[in-house]
Amino acid sequence: MLELQLLIFLACIVLGSRIGGIGMGAISGLGLLIFVFILGLPEGSPPIIVLGMILAVITALSAMEASNGIDFLVGIAEKIMKRKPQSITFIAPVVTYVLIFASGTQHVIYALLPVIAEISRNSDIRPERPIAMSVIAAQHGLIASPISAATVAMVGLFSFSGATLIDILVIIVPSTFIAIIIGCISVLKKGKELDKDPIYAEKISKRIIAVSQQSNSFELENKKNAVGSTLVFFVAIAIVVLLGLVPSLRPTYSWVLNGETVQGQISMGKAIMVIMLAAAAFIMLFFEANPKKCVSGNIMSSGIIALISILGISWLGSSFFEGNRTAIVEGISTLIAGYEWVFGIGLFMLSILLFSQAATVITLVPVGIALEIPTPLLIALYPAVNGYFFLPTYGTLIAGVNFDQTGTTKIGKYLVNHSFMLPGLVTTISAVLIALILTTLI
Repeated sequence: MLELQLLIFLACIVLGSRIGGIGMGAISGLGLLIFVFILGLPEGSPPIIVLGMILAVITALSAMEASNGIDFLVGIAEKIMKRKPQSITFIAPVVTYVLIFASGTQHVIYALLPVIAEISRNSDIRPERPIAMSVIAAQHGLIASPISAATVAMVGLFSFSGATLIDILVIIVPSTFIAIIIGCISVLKKGKELDKDPIYAEKISKRIIAVSQQSNSFELENKKNAVGSTLVFFVAIAIVVLLGLVPSLRPTYSWVLNGETVQGQISMGKAIMVIMLAAAAFIMLFFEANPKKCVSGNIMSSGIIALISILGISWLGSSFFEGNRTAIVEGISTLIAGYEWVFGIGLFMLSILLFSQAATVITLVPVGIALEIPTPLLIALYPAVNGYFFLPTYGTLIAGVNFDQTGTTKIGKYLVNHSFMLPGLVTTISAVLIALILTTLI
C-alpha cells in the first residue's frame, strides 16, 4: 500500500508541475482526496502559520510594487551594473543576489536580465556568463532573504527547537554569498569569447539580432512614493531581523485561564505577519499604493500561485507522511545511517520536481526533523533546495535564454547540458560545503 501511495504522491507532483500555475496546488488537492476519502489516510494539516507569513509578506511586497518601489530598486541595480561593464560577470550576479535578498522575491530578475544581456553584449563579453550566473544568484539570494517564503517556512518549522531566524541567516547569508563568488569564477572563461562565437557571428551576418542600443534608465512617475515605500519595507525587514535577534523585544501579554494568570509572548511567525501587514498599510496610507494595483501586480499574482501550490503540496505531503510515519522514518533512517548529509541530496532531487524552495522545505524538512537530524545540519543543507536549475524549465532560466539575443545562453541538445548547469552545481555544492564548515565554527 505504501508503494501505491508513494506513486500517487509522485504522480501528483509531476502532473502538477507540467500543468504549471496553480496546477500544483489543485492536483495536490486531488491526491489528498484520494488519500483521505478512498485510501483512508489521516487528513494531515497544512502549515497555517507559514502560509500566513507568506501571505503577509506578499501583501507588503505588492504594496511596494504598486508604489513603484520595485522599479526603484531595479533602477539602482541597473546604474550599479553600468558603472563597470567589463566586470559584469561578477557585478551582475552580486547585484542580483543583493536585490533578491532585499526584496524576498525572484521575480524582479525579469527586469534585470535584459539589462545584463545588453551591457555584456555592448562590452563584448559573452552574455551567457553573467546571465546564467545571475539566474543562479537569484535562487541563492532568495533562500538567504529573511522574508522569502522558503526562509519563513524554515523559521516556522524550527520554532520547536529554539532555532531562530538569526541562526539561519548567520549560516546561510555568508555561505551563499561566498558560493556566488565561486560560481562567478567557474563561468569566467566558459564558452568562446563573444567575437569568436560562431552562432553569434551567424546571427550578425544574417541580421537576426536587433541593433544594440544603449537604454536609458526609466523615470519613475513618483519617485517620492517609490523611495518612501522602499524605506518602509526595509524598516519592516530590519524590525523582523531585530525581533529574531532579540526575542525579548517581542511583546508579552497575559490572560486568565481557569482562575490563573497565564503569561504569553507573540511568536516569531505571528510577529512577521503583523509587521508585514502593518508595512503594507503604511505604504497604502502614505505612499499611494492603490489596492487594485496591488492585487493586479506581478508579485501578488505570482505570490498567490506559490501560496496555492504550497498549500496543496504541503497538505498532501503531510497526509502521506502521517499515514506512513513509522515506515518512512525507519526507511530513511536506515538509508542515511551514519551519513546524514545524504538528506541534502533528497532536498536537491525534490526541488527538481517541485520547482520551489518553499514547497521543498515544507515537504521534506519535517521528515528530517522527525529523523532527529541535528538542526544545524538541516540549516547547512538548506541551500540544496536550489536544485531546480537542473532541468531548464523554470521561468527564470527560460527568461535568461530568451533575453540573450546572441544565442550564447542556451538549452543543450541533451536537455541537461544547458548554460545553467555548471554555475548551478558549483554554487549549490559550494554553498552547502561552506555552510557545513560554518556550523562547526559558529
